[in-house]
Amino acid sequence: MFPSTSPATSADAGAPDDEDLEEIEITPVRPALSVAIAVFSGLVGIGLIFGAQSSSPGARVPFALMLAGVQALFVLAWLMATRPPAPLVVGGVCLVVAGWSDLHTVRAAEPGLGTLGLIGLAGVAVAVAGQAIRPDDRRRISESLRSTLVLVLGMVAFASLVMLSRIPLGTQVILLCVTASAVALMVARIADAVYPKPRLAPQVPRGASGVIFGAMAGTLLSAVLGSYLFTFSPSSAAVVGLVAAVFAVLADLAADYSEAGRQMAGDRPTLWVARHMQGPLGGFALAAPAAYAMTVLFLT
Repeated sequence: MFPSTSPATSADAGAPDDEDLEEIEITPVRPALSVAIAVFSGLVGIGLIFGAQSSSPGARVPFALMLAGVQALFVLAWLMATRPPAPLVVGGVCLVVAGWSDLHTVRAAEPGLGTLGLIGLAGVAVAVAGQAIRPDDRRRISESLRSTLVLVLGMVAFASLVMLSRIPLGTQVILLCVTASAVALMVARIADAVYPKPRLAPQVPRGASGVIFGAMAGTLLSAVLGSYLFTFSPSSAAVVGLVAAVFAVLADLAADYSEAGRQMAGDRPTLWVARHMQGPLGGFALAAPAAYAMTVLFLT
């Protein structure tokens, strides 16, 4: 009277077919590459620290020139990795914003980020206007707005370090924040080379333990340095280092997620050097205004 259904048939009807299951490709972690990125992060950190410590209150030009080199690296890496519309226009605007902001930080009568913010907003407006000229580029403006913002505002973020060096506590804060950021980035990448687990995402070759250990190591070293600095205590230095380290490792991780998203969307990968430089450079760029904000809001 009723249609008979065998147990095997019911099980087969409820189970998905193996051919319908989409295999998730797990991106392998390359230990040698992780170590190389860690070394690059350390070199950039050393350059920023020595540039800030070697500049005197009346001579910020050498520090600004050294930062100009870091800004040029940032533009090349992020421009080649993100490939926004009208890349030559965006790159040219970024270089102009970098020179303008660096010159302002050296020649400004009083330290402050107000004018730097206006320079950054003007650069974003010009870059977007340049992308709107050609119809092909105009259609991609909305999807590439985030990368355009990162490119232009990254120039202003690095320039804020020169402005920070003009504040009485600025050079010591730069020492703490850059050291914490560099150590956090290095430890995170070395941990990925040794133990990249648990994986944060199958397509992102990073482990959660590296991010956590990196932030902890940067904070710990800041506390140790604070015990040797006259104007800091270990606790206050640890707070400053914690903010910088967390910002740096999160920006580095966000760059890896963005790269994985572009590859999943079908974009062909760009030059591998640019792809792997953008994370550490983005980490230092985000930590720089955070260091300035910590100095102005909590330390002065």
